[in-house]
Amino acid sequence: MKISLRSHLPTDFETLYEIDQQCYEPAIAYSRRELRMYLRFPGADCILAESDCKTIGFSITAHRRTEGYIITMDVLAPYRRKGVASALLSEAERRLSAEGVQRIGLETAVDNLPGIAFWERHGYRKIGIEKNYYPGGRDAFSMMKSL
Repeated sequence: MKISLRSHLPTDFETLYEIDQQCYEPAIAYSRRELRMYLRFPGADCILAESDCKTIGFSITAHRRTEGYIITMDVLAPYRRKGVASALLSEAERRLSAEGVQRIGLETAVDNLPGIAFWERHGYRKIGIEKNYYPGGRDAFSMMKSL
């Protein structure tokens, strides 16, 4: 499968919203308002992954000075475990590094075993637990990687 990456355009918004709704349960998926807010964060960057002219995933990151943060990494279910998230992450880290970011943080649910394995495979390490991070009282691991 050939994957191409590009920066998002304002006209991509509804596609991003639909993908996020498909990737996460309703209590966790972003509302349109939240998604717009994240896209407008200072230092925000959104990268889309496409295959056969179809958007199949995206990442949103933000940074301030030397600190970066992965807000979300969404890949549609049929395209998971095919290198899409790895390609998005590699490009996001490259862009953050070019902006002078030295460390990148993120959170992932403590029961998201495939997600935890993905982040650890890419050099992210658990640095703590955020209690009640997700709706319903679900905890999240805080993870960090130094570039």
